[in-house]
Formats: sequence, structure tokens, C-alpha cells
Amino acid sequence: MPTATRMGVVALSSAIMIVMTACATSSTPYQPLSAGSRVSGGYSDLRIDETHYRVSFAGNRLTSRERVESYLLFRAAELTLLKGYDYFIIQDREVEHQIEREVRRDPVYNPWFSLRYGYWRPYWRYYRSGVGWYHWYPYFGDPFWAERYSVRTIERFEASADIVLGKGPRPNGNLRSFDAREVSERLAPQIEYPTQ
Repeated sequence: MPTATRMGVVALSSAIMIVMTACATSSTPYQPLSAGSRVSGGYSDLRIDETHYRVSFAGNRLTSRERVESYLLFRAAELTLLKGYDYFIIQDREVEHQIEREVRRDPVYNPWFSLRYGYWRPYWRYYRSGVGWYHWYPYFGDPFWAERYSVRTIERFEASADIVLGKGPRPNGNLRSFDAREVSERLAPQIEYPTQ
């Protein structure tokens, strides 16, 4: 690969990494789920009937499970108050945990080195305990290393709950019932909204 082309590939790779890093350096803020948002993830609501809703919150790869569940609870409280109710009861709740392994090859790795070095090629010897000496040479012999790869594990969480809205005092005997104002006031200081 000519030097100018190699430098172009390096520059392009660096630019792409900077843009990707800038777009994904923060966890999901409290926002509606939207394809056009700068940071992926957010909340969504589905009305089942007058007092029944399914509320969901999806986080990006930097959003912890605790934050996803807190934002789901905050959205349930916010929705309850917006609809003119006082408390909500969680009927059903689930958390999805997605694990993705990302394997990337280094785009500028070249085990044969550049043509600009002419006939010079490296030669290494290394010792493996109990096996003996090995050598590496670009044209034959044992591989000293494989092509460079980076492996990352990416976790994403999404929580959803079916809630029933109610008016008046919260039922004390039901452990799945929550006072919407109390939940909202307690979680409000932890909520991060999107920056413009």
C-alpha cells in the first residue's frame, strides 16, 4: 500500500473514531425514545386502556441497569401525574439484558510491513516453556502473533412495566403500589436531561 494511501486510511480511521466517541460518551439521558436523538435510548409509553399503560426505558451501552430501572420508575410517576392520577401499581415488570461482543480488526495492521522497507524483514525467536524455541519470519515459520483484533463486550439494558393508575391514597397493603408525587420528588435530583 503506498504511503499516501496508508496515511489517508489512518486519517479516515482516526476521524471516524473521534466522531463515534463524541456521539457515545454519555449514558442515555431522560428523553423520549427517538431515532433522531444524539444519544440512543429513552422512554416510551403505550396506552392499553384508560388506566393501564406499558412504560419502557431503553439505555445505550453506557447506561447502567440501575439507571434504566430508575428512569422507568420516574417515567411511570411522571405519566401518572400527567394523566391526573395519584398513584400507580406495577402489575408486571421485566428487564432485558443484551450482551454483544464486538470484534474489530485493526485497519492499518500489516504483518508483512511496508514495501518501502525493501527486502528488510524482521526475524524473532521466542521460547515457550516446556516446548522449546520458536521463530517468526513473514514468509514461513510459526506465527509470532495473529492479526491484531480488539474484542469488546457491550451490555445494554431495557426495562418495561405494565402499570395501573389510581386516584386517592395509595393502597398500603400492596407492595407494588407507588405514590407518584413521592417517587417523582425522590428521583428528580438524579435525572439527567439531554444537553442541547
